[in-house]
Amino acid sequence: MGKVVYVDLDECTGCGTCEELCPEVFKVDEETEKAVVIKPEGADCVEESIDTCPDEAISWQEE
Repeated sequence: MGKVVYVDLDECTGCGTCEELCPEVFKVDEETEKAVVIKPEGADCVEESIDTCPDEAISWQEE
């Protein structure tokens, strides 16, 4: 079992910071205006997105 990138949609305000920093992993959904994970296994830029998220909505979760 590994870890996957997780966005807490209750906390996410859709600011787009994660998508700007790490577009290969995150995308802001136009309908919900919330960030969604498009590459659950992540990439090198995920840690910066976790540290930068103003809503503290991004984390790693066990699969």
